Amino acid sequence: MSSADSQLASKFLEFSRQKLLGQYWPRLRQSVESLTDVQVWWRPNPASNSIGNLILHLNGNVTQWLVDSFNRDEDKRNRPAEFAAEGGLTAAELLAKLGATLERAAQVLDRLTIDELLAPYEIQGYHVHGLDAVYQVVEHFGLHYGQIAYITKSLTSRDLGFYKELSKTGRAD
Repeated sequence: MSSADSQLASKFLEFSRQKLLGQYWPRLRQSVESLTDVQVWWRPNPASNSIGNLILHLNGNVTQWLVDSFNRDEDKRNRPAEFAAEGGLTAAELLAKLGATLERAAQVLDRLTIDELLAPYEIQGYHVHGLDAVYQVVEHFGLHYGQIAYITKSLTSRDLGFYKELSKTGRAD
């Protein structure tokens, strides 16, 4: 592989890690820490997911697509159970579980090679390359973190302050 390939892979992994672990995860955690356990498991209707379901779902997704796939571990995910849950774990327990999974994901992101990013994988019945798997996890996490932030704002009627630094620059307007 060329030096440019190596630099590109390094930049991609660095940015993926920063978005997932440096931006989305702290904001998701902050959103959930402001809620009660009842609020975490609240659903607006039977067709919608609670924050608890979304956290279980993110945990399953990160484990399956990033941790187990790149570690070549057996896929033990039970995706339907992520959405069927109606409680059983506190907000703190849900965050601890996802936090531990993200620590394992960080270890994977820290050691991935160009060959692993270009290698084929079969994940959840999809034929993808390692690059696709990393991108899918980051994009998917961002989507559901946004839902969790929205639900939190709806339940608490307050701004979460994630972009308060933009007010100082004039970019918030």
